[in-house]
Amino acid sequence: MFGQKDVFNGKKHLIRRDIDLEKYITSGQIVILSGIRRCGKSSLLFLIKQEMKLDEAEYCYFNFDDERITADVSILEDIYNIHLEIYGKEPVLFLDEIQNIDEWEKFVNRMYEQGTKIFITGSNANLFSSEISSRLTGRNKEIGLFPFSFSEYLRFNRHDFNIDRISGKTRSLLLKNFNQYMKKGGFPLVVKEDDLELLNAYFQDIFYRDIIARHNLSQVNEIRQIGLYFASNVGKLFSYSTLKKISGVKSSSSIKDYLYFYAQSYLFFYLSKFDYSVKKQMMNRKKAYMIDSGFAGKIGFNFSENKGRILENIVFLELLRRGKDVYYYSGKKECDFVIKKGLEIVEAIQVCYHIDINNEEREYEGLQEAMQAYGLKQGLLLSYDSEQSNYDNIKAMPVWKWLLSKN
Repeated sequence: MFGQKDVFNGKKHLIRRDIDLEKYITSGQIVILSGIRRCGKSSLLFLIKQEMKLDEAEYCYFNFDDERITADVSILEDIYNIHLEIYGKEPVLFLDEIQNIDEWEKFVNRMYEQGTKIFITGSNANLFSSEISSRLTGRNKEIGLFPFSFSEYLRFNRHDFNIDRISGKTRSLLLKNFNQYMKKGGFPLVVKEDDLELLNAYFQDIFYRDIIARHNLSQVNEIRQIGLYFASNVGKLFSYSTLKKISGVKSSSSIKDYLYFYAQSYLFFYLSKFDYSVKKQMMNRKKAYMIDSGFAGKIGFNFSENKGRILENIVFLELLRRGKDVYYYSGKKECDFVIKKGLEIVEAIQVCYHIDINNEEREYEGLQEAMQAYGLKQGLLLSYDSEQSNYDNIKAMPVWKWLLSKN
């Protein structure tokens, strides 16, 4: 099958990701791995195959992000039948980048009905559109994969730290690695090759393939301007009027569509202001964050001048990895993140690079106001390297330590 299985089996020097694979392997449901291109979905499939101890005859792998194939749903049946002819037994199916095949869910649904174990990956959030979800209702489990977290970055570079026992030398080494992580981000090949220029290529590939070509768009430069604006303004409030002004797009509905397409490609996430009224929540301005801190530093602003924004972006992504329901707070003051559990806000987090006389009052008061608004007994202040708080009800912690904390 175009030698794809050989390429798949040739993967080396992979690391364990911070995901409990056992519950997906033992589940009878369809497992969908979703995430941005190049974040390691194919490698995770390989790790799952290894964990299941499958031999050559027991699994069938195919990557549909291949220019040699005809993107017709009939190819799925052909691949399945070829495996049966060669090996004479039912395979576990590993179907990579399946969003390139229209109506793939019909085949997957039928295979599921006959008891086939199926793992699929996709680089577009349309995998979970309402139509597909309705056809696979109750039959799928999702793994949302991101570029490397800081703990995965350290594991890839063969570093193992016990954050409960940190010496001066260990702290220095941790900070060195964290500085590199802030700048490089977590795309596996970027980390492996230590090549930030790959980020430019990734951005262009995702922009043209998953946004412009997929949706047959003509306002290429205008849409790119929106992306560059977001990359240069992570964590800042934006409005449709601002985006229309910087891009030259006159229609608010077009702007709304372009933001949706960016989100579908996993390049950007939009953070809403928390409000008990869903209607008000939708009307309030949002903030944009990028899928990877390396993107923000390379594609957007000058890295050295905006480390605080990079830090905030890293915290936001980690909250998503941990499955948190995240919002921002804004009253008289602002708080970067509040976490909702059920119907209540249960945590408030403020992020800044350094606390000094110029920002101390603003950062502490924003956090205190959010805590008071939701009746929280303690807040969390995350910075580059401070563990000192001027308030008993606010815990201060370095971001790198928080990232490595199991709690």
